[in-house]
Amino acid sequence: MKESTFLSEFLLITNWKTLLFIGIFIVLCLIVLRMQQKKVKFSLRMVICTLIGLILGLVIQWVAGFPKDPAQVPWLVEISKWYGLVGYGFLDLLKMLVVPMIFVSIIRVIMNMQGSNLGKMTSITVGTLLGTTTLAAMVAILVGQLMRLGVGEVVTAETVEMRTITPIVDTLRGLLPANPVKAMADANVVAIVIFAAFLGIAIRRLTKKYTEVIAPFVALVEAFYKIIVSVAMTIIKYMPYAVIALLANTLVARGVASLLSVIRFIIALYISIGIMFIIHLIIIALCGLNPFTYIKNLMEPLIMAFTSRSSLGTLPVTIEKLTTNAGIQEGVASFVGSLGSNMGMNGCAGIYPALMAITLGNMSGITMDLSFYIMLLVVIAVGSLGIAGLPGTATIAVSVVISGVGLGPHFPLAGGILAIDPILDMGRTMLNVNGTMVAATVVATSCGELDKEKYNAPLD
Repeated sequence: MKESTFLSEFLLITNWKTLLFIGIFIVLCLIVLRMQQKKVKFSLRMVICTLIGLILGLVIQWVAGFPKDPAQVPWLVEISKWYGLVGYGFLDLLKMLVVPMIFVSIIRVIMNMQGSNLGKMTSITVGTLLGTTTLAAMVAILVGQLMRLGVGEVVTAETVEMRTITPIVDTLRGLLPANPVKAMADANVVAIVIFAAFLGIAIRRLTKKYTEVIAPFVALVEAFYKIIVSVAMTIIKYMPYAVIALLANTLVARGVASLLSVIRFIIALYISIGIMFIIHLIIIALCGLNPFTYIKNLMEPLIMAFTSRSSLGTLPVTIEKLTTNAGIQEGVASFVGSLGSNMGMNGCAGIYPALMAITLGNMSGITMDLSFYIMLLVVIAVGSLGIAGLPGTATIAVSVVISGVGLGPHFPLAGGILAIDPILDMGRTMLNVNGTMVAATVVATSCGELDKEKYNAPLD
């Protein structure tokens, strides 16, 4: 009994299949290490590891017999835990960098900024993020109605509760840094940005009169920024290994059978994401940049966002690649990246709530006329700003939107969709991050902070 408890509850290895797939994962990591030693490009390794993770997850599900509920298969749960150690452990290391990187980056960019660029940067950033989120919602409404989501579906209402909705006034007030230390502990990025902005503005104001007095703090900020970037680069080197674990773990934990019942919704969501991605590339082209070069330069953050399902966790990678690969000035990358990870998210706050509203509307048989669609777009646009900085963004966004258009009583009908949320979240998060990077590109182009030679230069 003691040995059984040791294996099942502590070591989490009770089946030879658990050991087999842990061993296979180690072998795959050694192959990736060999590719790294042979100087295979980082972007190519990321694509290869994405495919490996997908195949590995499907193979594990095949060996398990594609169970309807993987949580009832002990050895699948064990594999999920062990793979999660690598995948989510990597995310934890990235999240470790988020608060210090944002804090020092915002101080640094503001204290070094010339003229009135801060106001211009802020207005263009917020306008672009909210504008693209509204466009994403419009795309989702069109796709949802063309695919007739929810029409004719007989669904048994599941016990699913809506997330508690906080009034937007209280939410916006909660983003103010009443306690900066608590804001950092809670990863309230918007509050951190506001606090850092005040410090940066104060440094600029005091530079002329008290240059010698504040010089040590300015030097500390510059040195700390260099150190944080160095740490980020060290951690990012291990991203391909995490990608394998994260993608395989998603399939292992959720299973393939759970996807079949809501396959039409999944297809509609990814079609909407594809259309919005094309719109993003058109925006890049309107900035006078090659969209294919854009994809090549920023492939790593997109893959990381897809596999990790965390916009905030991807933020250090996003900022680093915007700066080194896309030629965007590091201050702009940090500023827009920080705000974009917490507001105006095209996937979670735009496409997903819109599709859910259309689905529930068709299921419940309500009349969806022009006034309904206008109200839906307004609620989505305002809600995408009001949920900034809060955890569980997608679910909160859905709760806000569904309540806002009067569909709250029908929320339990969404139980089947919410059950496969991780599969949906992969594409949503990738679009969130891409929307942020597009906004950063628009801001950098508008403010003359994008180095086109660096943007067009071949990657190492």
